[in-house]
Amino acid sequence: MLSDSGHEAAAVPGEKSQFDVVSNGELVFSKQREGRFPEEQEIVAALAS
Repeated sequence: MLSDSGHEAAAVPGEKSQFDVVSNGELVFSKQREGRFPEEQEIVAALAS
C-alpha cells in the first residue's frame, strides 16, 4: 500500500505483540524497545531521514 507521504507500507504478523517499523531493512522503531506505540509524525520523520 502506498501512503499519502509516498512510502510503501505493509502489515506483517509478528510475535509477542511486537510492532516494528523497518525501512530498507533497517529497524527505525520498535515497540518492545520503546515500550509504546509510535506517534505518526515520528515515523514519518524517521522515514524521511
